[in-house]
Amino acid sequence: MFTSSETPVIGIILLIALSILGWGFYRARPFGKLGILAWLQSVVLMTPWLLFFGLFAAGIYINILGILILVVTSAGLYVFLGRQLRAAGQDAIIQQKATERLAAEESAGENTPKVVVAELKIEALPIPEEDLSAIKSIFGIDTFFTTETISYQEGAIFKGNMRGEPEEIHNRLTASLQEKLGDKYRLFLVDSTDGKPVVIVLPSRNDPRPMTLQQKSFGVILLIATIATCLETGGLLLNFDLFSNPEKFAAAIPIATGIFAILATHEIGHWLLARRHQIRLSWPFFLPAVQIGSFGAITRFESLLPNRKVLFDIALAGPAAGGILSLLMLIVGLILSHPGSLFQLPNQFFQGSILVGSLARVVLGSALQSDVVSVHPLVVIGWLGLVINALNLMPAGQLDGGRIVQAIYGRKTAGRATAATLILLGLISLGNSLAIYWAVVIFFLQRDLERPSLNEISEPDDARAALGLLALFLMITTLLPLTPGVAGRLGIGG
Repeated sequence: MFTSSETPVIGIILLIALSILGWGFYRARPFGKLGILAWLQSVVLMTPWLLFFGLFAAGIYINILGILILVVTSAGLYVFLGRQLRAAGQDAIIQQKATERLAAEESAGENTPKVVVAELKIEALPIPEEDLSAIKSIFGIDTFFTTETISYQEGAIFKGNMRGEPEEIHNRLTASLQEKLGDKYRLFLVDSTDGKPVVIVLPSRNDPRPMTLQQKSFGVILLIATIATCLETGGLLLNFDLFSNPEKFAAAIPIATGIFAILATHEIGHWLLARRHQIRLSWPFFLPAVQIGSFGAITRFESLLPNRKVLFDIALAGPAAGGILSLLMLIVGLILSHPGSLFQLPNQFFQGSILVGSLARVVLGSALQSDVVSVHPLVVIGWLGLVINALNLMPAGQLDGGRIVQAIYGRKTAGRATAATLILLGLISLGNSLAIYWAVVIFFLQRDLERPSLNEISEPDDARAALGLLALFLMITTLLPLTPGVAGRLGIGG
């Protein structure tokens, strides 16, 4: 059971979650069936969390199998509701188009001259007149009917009404623009502040730039520093300081190699999916950290992303690859553990993570009741790998988790998630030096969102949303510790 000091914290979490759902229902009601379906999707996403923490507050622990059943069931319901939402949305679009067509037919005789007059409102634009005329010609009543043009940076914003599915319209407009002006401009389809789609056209010279020689040199320096900190972490785990005892270099190599293999697998996952989608990535800028070897790496996109689906795929691929390898190392290490294994860890070690503690309880059983537990080195390497990948899944800025949230829920939600994550890290850092370091890294290096994709309106499908939910859930179970009460019920500790 939870102690009196632990229960209020869980209660506050539940109260906040229920308040968010209540406010969401209040906001959704005016939108009728579409709003309620969207709200139900939010309920489905939060239900596993509510059940998990609610049962925790009642002193009931759900094992890993139960958690997976909750997540899979939630994902299935999310996909089902998504289909219903799209079907309802299509009906609404059809009704809107029919109403617009009837209104147009009724006023055609009276307002024909006005259509020509209202075609475009042109201000002093940085785009040459000849190019502007070519850009204007790609729009039409069957794709995107423009009503106003506004100067924006080195290009222009075209306001108007979109006539069809965002992905199809964007593809048609982009193809027309390339046919007329080649690779000179980029066409973005985004939501405006009032929620209506707008087209932004910018010169291609604003595309992301490849790494400079200085940046590559800095990346190599960080790589060398990360190898050194991985070796130092290996030495510290073996109870010696490598920098003070360089003659023990060889002893630290196996552990350092395991940690770096996880880091490399993470980056290879990003690279493979980026290559599949024909997106260029920068070299990774590894972040050395003595505590766990590394905090992962910062990787920039050197290409514009075609849509949010591609952003999601590339963002998830890294932690998925690195996390799977880490989990396999952890499980194999637990299976190979026996009395006399290299590492002797206090049983409190397994209270540091819900995921690690639960898996250890399944494999090691009553051995976790001893004051000291003997484990294979792969257990420690796998656990460090899970932490590294989980930290990168935090929903903030340009971290993988932040990119996943931006891909699924959009830039506004991603911005709020970033602020909430930084506040949470700030609170945790009052008693955890690792959180301080990570909060500083995010705030100064990765708090900004990714630039919008070319088609920012089309959302990822429900299967991707479900995978994102699973990834964020596993991140929480990796970083969230077991409370002493639950650990005792599991048989972890004396």
